[in-house]
Amino acid sequence: MRYFRSEQDAMLAFLQEIVRMESPTTDKAAVDRLGRFLEAELTALGATVKRYPQQEVGDHLIAEWGEGEEQYLILCHIDTVWPIGSPAQNPIRVEDGRAYGPAIFDMKAGVTIALYALKGLRALGVTPPRRVVLLFNTDEEIGSPTSRPLIEEEARKSAYALCLEPPIPPQGALKTFRKGVGRFDLKITGRAAHSGADHDKGISAIQELAHQILKLHSLTDYEKGTTVNVGVVGGGTRPNVVAEQAWAEIDLRVSTMEEGERLTREILSLQPVTPGTRVEVTGGLNRPPMERTPTIVQLFQQAQAIGAELGLSLVEAGTGGGSDGQFAAALGVPTLDGLGCPGDGGHAVTEHILVQHLPERAALLASLLLKLP
Repeated sequence: MRYFRSEQDAMLAFLQEIVRMESPTTDKAAVDRLGRFLEAELTALGATVKRYPQQEVGDHLIAEWGEGEEQYLILCHIDTVWPIGSPAQNPIRVEDGRAYGPAIFDMKAGVTIALYALKGLRALGVTPPRRVVLLFNTDEEIGSPTSRPLIEEEARKSAYALCLEPPIPPQGALKTFRKGVGRFDLKITGRAAHSGADHDKGISAIQELAHQILKLHSLTDYEKGTTVNVGVVGGGTRPNVVAEQAWAEIDLRVSTMEEGERLTREILSLQPVTPGTRVEVTGGLNRPPMERTPTIVQLFQQAQAIGAELGLSLVEAGTGGGSDGQFAAALGVPTLDGLGCPGDGGHAVTEHILVQHLPERAALLASLLLKLP
């Protein structure tokens, strides 16, 4: 821990540097600039880096460091939700022990922790018993559509998956479960008519949409950890026309795969209530749930014991948000999430980390790589 605390200022400077390298998912050139910078840093640490070119998002990176027949998988994403120019709203600064800036919490602090854990192991002259594979993807904030196959391929070869997404405030809790995420598009077709002269000849798609929203929201079951949310809706053309078209975007969150499969079937089989309307639904689960399995609980307990040796008191929790750790966990790989830096305000103008925890989390990651059985 002493070494990592001595590196706190350097870690903060590095973190602020990569925060300034804005990298919104939708700006491939910007994300690739950050990727090239990280590739050079990893190469300088002795890693072998392979780039996976992409057409629309930034190129993914996989770095291998160290030796061993088995491997650890460290998951980080370098894309963000913040458009170019966001530091004008959330300036990069340090106030009262908090470092602020767009994507500093989610998850450029995690990227910094990953690199400094390797740097620390190298400086201390110690080598993990397994090789370390670091996967930096560039489409996590849109569901990881192009990187999921890479994540799953590396996860299948890994003894453990360690995800450096931010922990849960205010205790900096590690994540031992996450809800699965589903996305669905609902399209309704009715019949247009003049709302004054021929109202009775029309069939309102918007009226049918109202029925479907009530049905969908009735599927929410808090006891099971299931939520269904119709978050975006639209329809119609003019106030004096019975709406021929209406549509909605639906978000599903589930705690178990069994519940996810059940709800997916139910949502995809929605039937019209209003005679003469047609209902079409597409979509499905795009992130499986990370269930709190015995192997995940055991991994957390091992991490908790390793953290205690460093003077850290680690706790666990879960969240409804998604991460790439879910892809590894769904394959049965022992997975621990939320290993990034404590802070708060992800995706908000208040986004920040607690600076004193940067070296602590780097020390924790380095110790996990050395001591996990």
